[in-house]
Amino acid sequence: MFLKNLKSKSKKVVITGGHHTSAIPVIREILRRDPKVEIYWFGHKYSMKGDINTTLEFRQINGMGIKFFSLQAGKFYKTYNVFRLAKIPLGFLRAFILLLQIKPNMILSFGGYLAVPVIIAGYILKIPSITHEQTMVAGYANKLISKITKKIMLSWSESEKFYPKEKSVLTGIPLRKEIFKSSSSKFEVNSGLPTIYVTAGKTGSHKINLLIKDSLPEILGIVNIIHQCGDHSYFKDYDTLKIIAENLKDQPGKYIPVKFVLDDEIGEVFNLCSMVISRAGAHTISEIIALEKPALLIPIPWVSHNEQLVNAKVVSKAGLAEIIEEKNLSIEIFIQKVEHMLKNIHDYKIKDNSINVIKDAEIKITDLVFKYL
Repeated sequence: MFLKNLKSKSKKVVITGGHHTSAIPVIREILRRDPKVEIYWFGHKYSMKGDINTTLEFRQINGMGIKFFSLQAGKFYKTYNVFRLAKIPLGFLRAFILLLQIKPNMILSFGGYLAVPVIIAGYILKIPSITHEQTMVAGYANKLISKITKKIMLSWSESEKFYPKEKSVLTGIPLRKEIFKSSSSKFEVNSGLPTIYVTAGKTGSHKINLLIKDSLPEILGIVNIIHQCGDHSYFKDYDTLKIIAENLKDQPGKYIPVKFVLDDEIGEVFNLCSMVISRAGAHTISEIIALEKPALLIPIPWVSHNEQLVNAKVVSKAGLAEIIEEKNLSIEIFIQKVEHMLKNIHDYKIKDNSINVIKDAEIKITDLVFKYL
């Protein structure tokens, strides 16, 4: 039977999902154990329709020598869009064809809507899969595919109640080792002022970029800012912010906009910064908790189950963060909150011992990968 003979003799893994930063430590661990394992990545070459600049995901995965296949699939949201939903069968068809061609031993998912067609196609082709849940709640995609995956790897004990106990494994979130060491000297700041790191993940946030732009004339009197703003070709935020940075060179604080803070730079950035301004994605808050960095969190309001607000409240309750919901966001409130946090920066420490980041998550996940290879 064809399906029984689908697997090839060599060890092959297809990795997909919405969290490539978490996947990279796992890829490194897989190849450390067995350099002969063939890894294939199904992901986003572009972050949004109409964007002509490739994603950081594509650049980093491609840069590691991993074979990258661009895949589009419809998203699952509270509201329905006909054109978005039409992408679901198209994504499934492409995933099915790619899996037939590659013949992987197993599929490793890092959640997100992109994983759905890949896992379903793999299930039909009798390819075992495991998936990683990043959030403290159950994402729509992972909740759906958890019914047919072999294991669900959890980042937080809070999400155990959403998944079958017999399938669940608490692994934690794989963290970049680079966050713990400063190995570059790229960023020149005014050492007499505190430094803030502004980020909204690998794609950046146009909303936060505009907020920072409009706040700069006032806020650069008291801080330096290193700002990861993304590289979207439609908004062109980086180009705008770069010009503004040139015009503000005489300010006491230094403003440094960058498209991306790369892995070999992130340790220096975290070492320099007194606090972080960010969205509240699971990977970002994991790094904040691991480094115990005070944070001002601005959760994305439209994600499923309001998961970023849930994440932010956990970090805030632990004593490490303040929250501004996007509906309440203004320049005045933002600057007031930053000034308050900087004046009381030493008060922002983890007070709740129950919140911590599980170490060596990439090892636990890789153990499961090799179980199905």
